[in-house]
Amino acid sequence: MSKNSWIDVSIPLHNGMHGWPGGPPTVITMHLGTAKGDVCNVSAINFNSHTGTHMDAPLHFYHGAKTMDDLPWDAVIGPARVVEIHDRKAIKPAELKKLKPQKGERLLFKTRNSAVSYKKPEFDKDFVYISKEGAQYLVDCGVQTVGVDYFSVGGFYKDGIETHHILLKPEVWIIEGLNFSGVKPGDYDLICLPIKFDKGDGAPARCLIRKR
Repeated sequence: MSKNSWIDVSIPLHNGMHGWPGGPPTVITMHLGTAKGDVCNVSAINFNSHTGTHMDAPLHFYHGAKTMDDLPWDAVIGPARVVEIHDRKAIKPAELKKLKPQKGERLLFKTRNSAVSYKKPEFDKDFVYISKEGAQYLVDCGVQTVGVDYFSVGGFYKDGIETHHILLKPEVWIIEGLNFSGVKPGDYDLICLPIKFDKGDGAPARCLIRKR
């Protein structure tokens, strides 16, 4: 792969894919099919607004807050930094301080999730997440956008709601469900375009990065 190649770090939609427990499953069916004599192929897709690689808007946790319509493109198009987290439980201030997050930065976190969590047959409840203390540290640093390599910035057992609240209240934009397998830490260009979902609380997205 050449230095200037775009890398797709989003995950594909498919039947039986991982999703947050209790949420509606992703179901893809063939509505029309040439194999059965129809003139074309048309799939019917049923999924929720936080399926696969997706973004969270402040409305996800705050009534009357900004929606996906309000997403500033500067939050998801431009320079970004992929950083590797070695803590196997959570992204915490101690490790974040060594990374020196900058004001306005787009920060993408590579954890063991990329290599482990997506390969499990069921939803991985022990995925690495951003602790509430880590989230507050990122807010204090003025980070503009965060991206994580599983389906939630907050944990399943701990800090699920708290981390979302801390990040979304000051309008830090969140990308979830990224996959950094084979991606080395470093400086990249980022393009992440969510579906244009009117007044959406979140939306599936296609996310690409390219080495700078």
